[in-house]
Amino acid sequence: MSWYSQEDSKIRFEWGLDGATRLSPFADVTVVVDVLSFSTCVDVAVSRGAIVLPYFFKDERAQDYAKSNNAQLANPNRSKTDLCLSPSSLSKLNFGDRVVLPSPNGSTISFSVENSKVLCGSLRNAKAVARAAAEIGKTVLVIAAGELWDGKTLRPSLEDVVGAGAILSCLSGAKSVEAQAAIKTFEAFEHDLATAIKSVSSGKELIERGYPEDCDLAAQLNVSNTVPILKNKAFSKLN
Repeated sequence: MSWYSQEDSKIRFEWGLDGATRLSPFADVTVVVDVLSFSTCVDVAVSRGAIVLPYFFKDERAQDYAKSNNAQLANPNRSKTDLCLSPSSLSKLNFGDRVVLPSPNGSTISFSVENSKVLCGSLRNAKAVARAAAEIGKTVLVIAAGELWDGKTLRPSLEDVVGAGAILSCLSGAKSVEAQAAIKTFEAFEHDLATAIKSVSSGKELIERGYPEDCDLAAQLNVSNTVPILKNKAFSKLN
């Protein structure tokens, strides 16, 4: 471990794919948070009894991956008719349905993490995920997925640090200063999450593209008791 490992604290916070792959081997459980939209999608789908398989975004192998896992491949573009990275589209899923849901951030991170239990957290299930993480192990790493500039470099996003902070605020134990900062950010916007989510860059984009309902779903706090856990590269409901 290194200066960047937050090893003096049991409750840790970091950003993006690099943060997840570097720090997750030293955590009992890693919680991936991608509020707009992967984590919210996973909560909506898994709450209905569906199975979500994360995968790399716009990868030519995705169709074969879905076929080999007896799953549907979600449309990589948002759609009003197809399964896609729109949480409202996944409300159409039925119990037992299997869907490969690629995304450049939350899904890619979830697929890439090894040597750690992986949960998928959002504002919707923050308290439930925190409770489950604490039961799984003592060392918890919460990852804010963030966005990417032109598909390349990390763009930290407010919605993800707020979502991470919501989960971290429900965890007990020694918290790194990074985790404490995420909690403070959540507390700053907790009183009006709907306005915050609609006001961030990604929220504005969704509204302009005609998906305000996705912001509404993502901004709901602790409305779900579902805990999606990654087993055999697929998110299902923790029993």
